[in-house]
Amino acid sequence: MACLTSLPFLVLLFTTTAFTLAAGDTFRVDLHHRFSDKVRQWAESKGLPSTWHPEKAPVGSVEYYKELIRHDRALLSQRGRSLAATDVYTFAAGNETVRVGTLGNLHYAVVTVGTPNQTFLVAMDTGSDLFWLPCNCKQCAPLTSPLYGNLEFSIFNTNESSTSKAISCGSSKCNVPTSVHASCTGTSSDCIYTINYASVNTSSSGFLVEDVLYLAKGDTGADIVQTPIVFGCGEVQTGSFLKSGAPNGLMGLGMDNLSVPTMLAKKGLTSDSFSMCFGADGSGRLNFGDKGSLDQSETPLIVDNYPFYNISLEQMVIGNSSTKSSFTALVDSGTSFTILDKQIYKEITTTFTEQVTETQISDASLPFEYCYQFSAGQTKVVLPIVNLTTKGGSQFPVLHPIVYLVSETSQAPIGYCLALLPSTNINIIGQNFLTGLRIVFDREKMVLGWKKFDCYNSETSTGSPIDKKASAPSPGAQAPSTLFPEATQLPGRKSWAPVLSPSIILNTAFSVFLVFFGMF
Repeated sequence: MACLTSLPFLVLLFTTTAFTLAAGDTFRVDLHHRFSDKVRQWAESKGLPSTWHPEKAPVGSVEYYKELIRHDRALLSQRGRSLAATDVYTFAAGNETVRVGTLGNLHYAVVTVGTPNQTFLVAMDTGSDLFWLPCNCKQCAPLTSPLYGNLEFSIFNTNESSTSKAISCGSSKCNVPTSVHASCTGTSSDCIYTINYASVNTSSSGFLVEDVLYLAKGDTGADIVQTPIVFGCGEVQTGSFLKSGAPNGLMGLGMDNLSVPTMLAKKGLTSDSFSMCFGADGSGRLNFGDKGSLDQSETPLIVDNYPFYNISLEQMVIGNSSTKSSFTALVDSGTSFTILDKQIYKEITTTFTEQVTETQISDASLPFEYCYQFSAGQTKVVLPIVNLTTKGGSQFPVLHPIVYLVSETSQAPIGYCLALLPSTNINIIGQNFLTGLRIVFDREKMVLGWKKFDCYNSETSTGSPIDKKASAPSPGAQAPSTLFPEATQLPGRKSWAPVLSPSIILNTAFSVFLVFFGMF
């Protein structure tokens, strides 16, 4: 979204060209509508594209008003939010995040660093700590790809930023998290890092630098501030980072000393808390310093040897039954789908299957083990409520436990899958179980908070159309983007669509849109 500065407006870019930030005294300006000819002419004179200009949506059309309403609802959500006593900060380009199916099905935000400033589309990951960008590249993801649409990514060059400083081994800022391996040959040498991720053979390595990060201050995002932060100059990436997962950088939002939320809190810019909202349509929000609201549910964060966002779950309630197992799970925005230990996974899938009426599909080509076929002429889906009972008794609602199978010919839903994956000795609450909620990571109180939220206004959302054992609308009457969130695109961002991976034919009856299972 656009933020007001001393310029008439701030233009948000989604290409390698960076927007210009200026500071100065208050002065008189003329106000123009953001879709007006004046605004378009100003942007073109600066070599910048207009923000959210509905070029393919004629004035007065349905799409034109959808864009206006969507943007205005986003502004209302910020102004109606219950704020903490300290300031809330967002990225200079706005607090919006977007889930991109072809890029690991993760939430991304536009992040701006350096002088002159450069913009990057960066994955948001609560399961790790380090913020890194492709930088001085020896082995990085390509700058263009069919997976990126019309986007052309940039590479950060430390020599081209006047505010960039390499961190030396003798600096206290070389004190990296235990999850990051640092190596030094002397106190004056660069602080070299390597970080490995859960995805097979996936890593980033390079050296640590300090440079400015651009943030928008306050509820309106009217004031742009620059704050020095430490991040990784990622010279060499491997594994998923060379394919479709986080090709333009990753921001670790964990609890250790090199995560961005920690650095902002230590500088006194924000309270030691932040929130992420995961919308069912793929659009979300991230706000640093947000401590949530008084009416949110909470459970303690369980921090053992290494600080992760772990929570304790006493049981899982599925319809009229509950599981017996209690366990600890990591809340991780960097994992697409929820992953549970095999024993717990079996309890849940068995209990779920006993309470649905559809016939289970047995097909190894399907991305999930527990999938179900619609019967001929079926127009409604009735699912059991799924809730996680957390330590303290608060119920964590799972509003979107399934993904739909879609016909290749008609694109109508023809079945669904319980979106769970089995593992050995690891439990992760992934992005799909967070959908429809605003999640608050309060590191001061050491609690995880949550509230039903649609990411656009301050009221609780109505939840999933299949929530509370209600009959869902006729699947055939809805567009695939409604039933399968990964089909969503954002207004004005045509280059990010479609975000669905290509379909594959499973047999003569079925095809399914497969999604890359991001896990960092």
